[in-house]
Amino acid sequence: MSRPALYLAITSHGFGHTVRAASVAAAIQQLCPEILLILVTTAPRWLLESYISGDFIHRPRSYDIGVIQSDSLTMDKAATLEKLQQLRSEQRSIVAGEVNFIRTNRVGLVLGDIPPLAPLIASSAGVPCWMMSNFGWDYIYRDWGGGFVEIADWISECYGKSDRLFRFPLHEPMSAFPNITDVGLPGGSPRYNLDELREKLGLTAPPEKIVLLTFGGLGLEQIPYEGLNHFPDWQFVTFDNKAPDMPNLLKASGQDYRPVDLMPLCGRVMSKPGHSTFSEALRLGTPIVSLTREGFVESFILLDGIRDYAYHQILTPEEFSQGDWEFLRYPLEPPRLAQTVAKEGTEAIAKMVVNYFQTQ
Repeated sequence: MSRPALYLAITSHGFGHTVRAASVAAAIQQLCPEILLILVTTAPRWLLESYISGDFIHRPRSYDIGVIQSDSLTMDKAATLEKLQQLRSEQRSIVAGEVNFIRTNRVGLVLGDIPPLAPLIASSAGVPCWMMSNFGWDYIYRDWGGGFVEIADWISECYGKSDRLFRFPLHEPMSAFPNITDVGLPGGSPRYNLDELREKLGLTAPPEKIVLLTFGGLGLEQIPYEGLNHFPDWQFVTFDNKAPDMPNLLKASGQDYRPVDLMPLCGRVMSKPGHSTFSEALRLGTPIVSLTREGFVESFILLDGIRDYAYHQILTPEEFSQGDWEFLRYPLEPPRLAQTVAKEGTEAIAKMVVNYFQTQ
């Protein structure tokens, strides 16, 4: 008998969607190793392997656009709209190619985060489509108005063909989806002994004076690293291999370590608004320092989420770019809510996927 096969369709925008989808894939593999994982994304294989320890098929395809950006904060809306219109015009040929692949490989379930074409592909192939996210691309694009409204309507129609949505915390209503199941936050778990990792990285400062700098797969065009000179007794960790050499700045390789591995060692995670980073920090209880992000409506929901559930600071890009980093001397704001956010999204989805295959 052939192995049961799961087709994971992942938005290739940045690394966040890949991180949370790969964490779910890893949990599925741990629960039921006989399920064949097919990860469909243009994200690099090393990123997938940093979460998934066993075998999987990497199919480098992209059938959504996300947002075309030069870095984590700078968007090119005109280029994004042009690419979306091109994608829509190529919809039939993309769907036909993937349907053929799904049938050839006897895929039993499509799980998407959160490409609009995934439900069309699944429905054309005659298999169920489950989706997972805290937002849909229709929500992002509709806010931009103009030619994006027609695109948003098309995407909402695509999402309406899905069979189920696992909706993460810090979410928009996601009203285009006909069947919604709320789950907790997704993310990976640290995989190193913390004492050994602290020694290997040369971290000697107390945790409250260790800051992890992580701005997603796109990074930032300009990070004012000179501000670190004002904090000689602090230590900063970055994944930016182009960062300058400084005595209190440690460079961690993205292929050796993941942000989630380093978060427990740090008193703060500094980031832009990103669900995957926020989610992993919230799961671990690590305080968050976030820049604001204009023009991306999801960011308001994310920032409200950390105000509710995390010790936090929120900075404008202008405050960040001033370069003196004096904000680090200010006390963190406490969470507004007494209750904690649900954190078992990865595990919940994995169990439901495994149960689906076992009952077929």
